[in-house]
Amino acid sequence: MFSAPSLQTKFSAGLRYDDYVATGTDAQQANWQRFFEQVRLTPSQTALIGSFTRDLNVLVLSGVWCGDCVQQCPLLEQIARANSERIHLRFFDRDQHPELADPLRINGGSRVPVALFAAEDFEPVAVFGDRSLTRYRALAARQLGGTCPVPGAPVPADEIAGTLQDWIDEFERVQLLLRLSGRLKQKHGD
Repeated sequence: MFSAPSLQTKFSAGLRYDDYVATGTDAQQANWQRFFEQVRLTPSQTALIGSFTRDLNVLVLSGVWCGDCVQQCPLLEQIARANSERIHLRFFDRDQHPELADPLRINGGSRVPVALFAAEDFEPVAVFGDRSLTRYRALAARQLGGTCPVPGAPVPADEIAGTLQDWIDEFERVQLLLRLSGRLKQKHGD
């Protein structure tokens, strides 16, 4: 799908969270900020993320206009901030980066958000998205029928906490994959 050199080149062209959010309209930026302020990691989640010892490079395909992105990408940023020495995020607008979006299509569609996890040397590791299990369950329960809720729509606190935990679980899974990787264990002598 992607080579390590191509991912490294692509990563360097991505935007940090605040710069990415700033590409939106004033209303979009306000929605992202309002949701970001609702996100709180527990002390145990913060400790877990803080214990990561392998670098994660995460390329996030998104859209500032997308309700699912508004309700998930701030979670990714909060996770990254819990261990900024090891977790490196870059955001990409899906419509402006078709060379990234096309190979990451899900069920025949260009979905967002989608996170592509890469090792410290940009070897591809995992892809996760477009919604977590908690997010899908909540949407199914509400029977919205649309592909994205209205950006800025209220989200119950338990849905935020559950979706955050789903993403943390994926970050942990990737971290453990990297930590147990024979290739990386040999490289780091651990």
